Amino acid sequence: MRIVAVGPLWRGSNAGGLFRALSRRGCLIEVVDEFYSISLQTHETFTKLCERIIRPLQVKTYNNIIKEKIKIFHPDILFVYKGVFVLLETLKFAKERGCKLVMFYPDVSMTAHGGNIPKCIPLYDLIFTTKTFGITDMESTFGVKNTKFIPHGFDPEIHRPLMINNIDKENFGCDASFIGTWSPKKEEWLTILKEQCPDIDLKIWGNQWHKAHSSVIGSSIQGQPVVGDLYSLAIQSSKINLGILSEKVSGASSGDLITSRTFHITGASGFLLHERNEESVLYYKEDVEAGFFSGPDEMVAKVKWFLDNPIDRERIRLAGYERAQKDHSLDNRAQTIIDHINKELPAGQKK
Repeated sequence: MRIVAVGPLWRGSNAGGLFRALSRRGCLIEVVDEFYSISLQTHETFTKLCERIIRPLQVKTYNNIIKEKIKIFHPDILFVYKGVFVLLETLKFAKERGCKLVMFYPDVSMTAHGGNIPKCIPLYDLIFTTKTFGITDMESTFGVKNTKFIPHGFDPEIHRPLMINNIDKENFGCDASFIGTWSPKKEEWLTILKEQCPDIDLKIWGNQWHKAHSSVIGSSIQGQPVVGDLYSLAIQSSKINLGILSEKVSGASSGDLITSRTFHITGASGFLLHERNEESVLYYKEDVEAGFFSGPDEMVAKVKWFLDNPIDRERIRLAGYERAQKDHSLDNRAQTIIDHINKELPAGQKK
């Protein structure tokens, strides 16, 4: 199967990890990385204004590169990971040249990331969503019925046990951590944890935490994300890794039930204490392979209990790591994707 894969390759990217897993499963892959064409990491105000002016030109260049890859590589599949900057005309170009169009959508809402995604969704031959409710959301909002659920997985090249030195322990070591983007719910729950456990060493990593108003967690906010090996070091250096899920947002019928961290944490051999719901408990046996909680009060109680019971915590951590290795790698997810494509789009693979 020949694939032109569209999405970012930076170390720790979920897209890049999936592309490499597809390659390990025998697919021929050519990648078009948006970060090579579109400036997305600027923080200075003046530069952001300049970027806004030139962004249409960058997007045009990016889509031209996709077209050139299709011309030279003759792929069976154009595989778009999210596709914020992929234009409708590019998908039509691919389809005219015999490509089957496959989208992998990793987020909660299909309408929260600009106008290109909603325009393009109806044109895809097959869509993978990491949200079970994404299937009904796609059908109710866009009328598409060609959607399959596939959960995130961990990247064995990134989320793996690492050697922890004294500097790592100083930088990342803590009783409990949360790694992820700010939201009002996460701020509220972490504030409750810190209020009820004022002596706990809590570290909060991720983007947008400058939006937090709580002075209670101010000293816990690290002010930056951790990605790649730093992400795995932070997971392993924390006694408890909290899996607090995002709340419902516009364009989605539900908040998160699982997320990429659901699998990254155990894949990196960290202890996972995850928000409980009907879906999250399907992946790990409670108090055997991971801890679970419903609401902030139980979260606080579970944090206290597991900090006081390190032997049980270690037993669960090791079992969770074993479960991840067996069932939850991106290699497993890549094989499922290949199987779905072969079943649903048999004409997509040229002979």
